[in-house]
Amino acid sequence: MIEPATSDTLPEILPLIREYQTFYQVEDICDDRNHVFFSQFGSDNPAGCQFLYRHEGQVVAFTTVYFTFTSTIAAKVATLNDVYTLPEYRGQGIARQLIDHCRDFAIESGAKRLQWVTAPDNKTAQSLYDSMDTSKSTWHFYTYS
Repeated sequence: MIEPATSDTLPEILPLIREYQTFYQVEDICDDRNHVFFSQFGSDNPAGCQFLYRHEGQVVAFTTVYFTFTSTIAAKVATLNDVYTLPEYRGQGIARQLIDHCRDFAIESGAKRLQWVTAPDNKTAQSLYDSMDTSKSTWHFYTYS
């Protein structure tokens, strides 16, 4: 079951956020900082929303969508910034359901597209994304730190 995250459910999601950050080798994981940061995303926030997936009452996956804009199509876009499923629940279609839910949420929120990136070595995620009705960009992702 997919539901928007709330201040009441965030404590259930925080351990998964920590695992997600560990997977991406974040060096300075801080549960307090995560709590403050992720508590701002809810179904009524124009900046974005976090969703969780429950299996038999337990939170086993989450995703976060942020809104931004792009000049190339002069429109609002949704960025799927996080998709994480506990390892023992992978391969059951949960991530696909979350992504489809986020696509619908993006459309309902007026975004013209849902976009995301993943690590080049995350072959498991890429196999899911490649199996969906998506297109893969040839753009390069740059950051300043």
